[in-house]
Amino acid sequence: MVRAFKHHEQKLLKKVDFVNYKSDPSLRENAVMRRYHIQRREDYIKYNQICGQIRKLTNRLAMLDPKDPLRSKMTDAMLDKLYRMGLITAAKSLSQCEKITVSAFCRRRLPVVMVRLKMAETIKQAVIYVEQGHIRVGPQAVTDPAYLVSRNLEDFVTWVDTSKIKRKIMKYNDKLDDFDLL
Repeated sequence: MVRAFKHHEQKLLKKVDFVNYKSDPSLRENAVMRRYHIQRREDYIKYNQICGQIRKLTNRLAMLDPKDPLRSKMTDAMLDKLYRMGLITAAKSLSQCEKITVSAFCRRRLPVVMVRLKMAETIKQAVIYVEQGHIRVGPQAVTDPAYLVSRNLEDFVTWVDTSKIKRKIMKYNDKLDDFDLL
C-alpha cells in the first residue's frame, strides 16, 4: 500500500502536469484549435503538413542559384499563389514563406473571416451560422466551417437570401423589401 502524500509533496505536484509535456505539440495544437474553434483534429494536422511542405519547398528554392530562371519563375508562382490565398501579406520574398504557420491557415477559415467582417461576434457563433447554412460565398451556400476563403472571395461572403438572420438585419436597418419576403 502506498502512503498518502504529505502537504508539501501535494503542493509540489500541483505545479507538475504529467499529461502534457512542453516538448509535446499537443499543447500548441490545443491552444490553436481552441482559439480558432477547429472541431476536427485532422484539419489542424493537414494545415501543419501543408506548412511543412511550404517550408520544404522554400528551402529547396533558396538552395538554387539566384540567377536560375527556374528559381525566379517558381518563386514568383509560389509567392503569387500564397498571396492570393491570403497566407502572406505581400508577395516580396521567400523569407515570408518560411514564416507561414497553422494560424495563417486558420485565419483564412470562413468563420474567422466572418468575425473579421463583423458578421458574427465570436468564432463559435460564426461556426454555428455556417453549419446551419446561413452563409454563402459567391453564389454557393457553404456548410463546412473549414472552408478556406481566398482574398478575392473575401468580398463575396454574405448571408443566404432565405436566411432568417439576413431578414432580421435588413429589418433592423429598415432595408427590408416586400419583394424579398416572397
